[in-house]
Amino acid sequence: MDWNDEAFVLSSRAHGENAAIVALLTRERGRHAGLVHGGASSSKRGLYQAGNHVRVQWRARLAEHLGNYQTEMISPYAAMALDDPLRLAGLASACAIADSVLPEREPHVAVFDGFAALSMSMESEGWPLIYVRLELGLLQELGFGLELDRCALTGSSEDLAFVSPKSGRAVSVAAAAPYKEKLMPLPPILASTPRRDWAAADYLAGLELTGFFLERHLFWPHGKTLPPARTRLIDRLRDMTTISSS
Repeated sequence: MDWNDEAFVLSSRAHGENAAIVALLTRERGRHAGLVHGGASSSKRGLYQAGNHVRVQWRARLAEHLGNYQTEMISPYAAMALDDPLRLAGLASACAIADSVLPEREPHVAVFDGFAALSMSMESEGWPLIYVRLELGLLQELGFGLELDRCALTGSSEDLAFVSPKSGRAVSVAAAAPYKEKLMPLPPILASTPRRDWAAADYLAGLELTGFFLERHLFWPHGKTLPPARTRLIDRLRDMTTISSS
């Protein structure tokens, strides 16, 4: 049996002397692994860099088999980000998280579309906001969405400033007064505030919130921690805040 789809490369690891097992985020079939003969060779290695957008054909005798991939490039997003360490870190982090948390062979078209939006935004200055939204979308898609548009206690959408670490729901300034020391701050970048020019510190605040819930719901229950690629992204953003404040 066989199928054709478009996909983003999530990871590639050597298998045997010259082959590679490649994990893709496909539009119709979600995260899906396959074997690429010669995938670890110097001539093909660049095609299977995390973040690249490819067209893929999968073939196997039975549906449950690993199967073989034949791919061709659509957009070399990994190569396009090579000259910008922050953008490359963002692309690598998104791929590593999706590769870690998405179930095998389960369609998640919304996540695929989020990847497409992030990839196409990489040449703009606002791409880190798309990245933060992608992490929010992953939580939502896997059943752990945050409710940040209205207060959990009053239902109001005004003066939202905190998030409950238990429920993932926003809390207004007035409603939070008796126990705000137990709540997490709601970053302005994730609140319903007018759009403005965001700084690295704003992105870091957003990633601190999404990272907390990613770890709590999708990593810790399986004995995992957030991938090193995400830590490198955080470090790059922190370097930017240090430079801008000096």
